[in-house]
Amino acid sequence: MKIFSANIEDLRTLYISNLKKALDMEQKITDALPKMIDKSTDPQLATAFRDHLRQTEGHVASVEGLLRRITGDADTITCKAISGLITEAEDSIKDASDSSIRDITLIACGQQVEHHEIAVYGTLRTWANILGLTEDARVLDSILSEEKQADVLFSSISDGVNLQAAA
Repeated sequence: MKIFSANIEDLRTLYISNLKKALDMEQKITDALPKMIDKSTDPQLATAFRDHLRQTEGHVASVEGLLRRITGDADTITCKAISGLITEAEDSIKDASDSSIRDITLIACGQQVEHHEIAVYGTLRTWANILGLTEDARVLDSILSEEKQADVLFSSISDGVNLQAAA
């Protein structure tokens, strides 16, 4: 399996490449969240997904801004990891016929996505700091904080929803 493209020559190039993947990731999540909202039966969960959709739309704009400032455009590179997580989520949601099981499946899938985003933004923030891109690091840290908050919220919602599903 090829890990790096032959044109990744330095940390700056790797940083830009991964920013482009982050933009693709956020765009795909923006497309997936409305489906998750529609499939949610727990009102608190649906609200959490709606709120996170608004945040994600902001993340798209923020990452686009970073890319435009650095490269002059906001091109993307396919994020294969998020594509796989979304496909897995769609399959799992289809397989859960009981609404309470579907809700806990939605939470689990949402948290898997959040954990990937946390890893992506933590890495990008570190690279931005190393490259001396302090404004980028600030923006990325802000996004990272929102992703961590979403994960905590999904965990708190899961406490009640998991018990309902087990009953």
